Amino acid sequence: MPVSEVGALLREWRRRRGLTQLDLALLADTSTRHLSFVETGRARPGPALLARLADRLGVPARQRDALYLAAGHAPVPARPKPVPPHLVAGTVERLLAAHEPFPALAFDAEENVVSLNRPAALLARLLPEHLRRPPVNLMRASLHPDGLARHVVNLAEWREHLLGRLHRQMVHSGLPALRALHREVSGYPGPAAPAPDDGVLAVLHLRAFGTEVRLFSTVSTFGAGTDTDLCALSLETFHPADARTAEVFRAALPAALPAAGDPT
Repeated sequence: MPVSEVGALLREWRRRRGLTQLDLALLADTSTRHLSFVETGRARPGPALLARLADRLGVPARQRDALYLAAGHAPVPARPKPVPPHLVAGTVERLLAAHEPFPALAFDAEENVVSLNRPAALLARLLPEHLRRPPVNLMRASLHPDGLARHVVNLAEWREHLLGRLHRQMVHSGLPALRALHREVSGYPGPAAPAPDDGVLAVLHLRAFGTEVRLFSTVSTFGAGTDTDLCALSLETFHPADARTAEVFRAALPAALPAAGDPT
């Protein structure tokens, strides 16, 4: 990786914390000049300085690995700890169920689906069997040409949105699994990226239930800024982008579907 990448990451963390270069230099026992050189790529921080900077910036352990990799020190990032089953069976399941009749799912740091509610399970039926075998990977299921991509009307826009999201996760986490996943799914055949627009929300325009629905999603992460098991888990909730979509989902949810928790 280029040396300048670690500088860009450190600068981003410093700005998140509202610190000037002088503030951080004093906290990390270094000079403002040297810190400036690190941020602009003119100097490479050693492991000791990098550890002090990460400490003073409060960078979570998993994201510290990205700093070391970007600086060329390359410790192999630790695989995220498994999410304890009692957490999935408790808090997460209640949140997923509360979002019905609209789709919601939980996924781990490598984009593998951990749990999903009944409307999301209904949409998962659009996937072929080979993409529904555990662990179901959210990006692979969404972008594989045999997967959800076949049913997405605005595939160019939605593909660009997902690839951008995955790229950001890959950079900030430093996880080799995400780098490999990004390489894989970005190589799937698909329409060319659309021209940039000023839209605030990416809307998924999907053929489902014998009609077309429009959804936008939000992603939330537990315990932002901390390093806990639950922190490895994110929730994605889908919301109707119009009244017709809301009615379609209210009518489509059969009571016979299994309760939240089955990722397939």
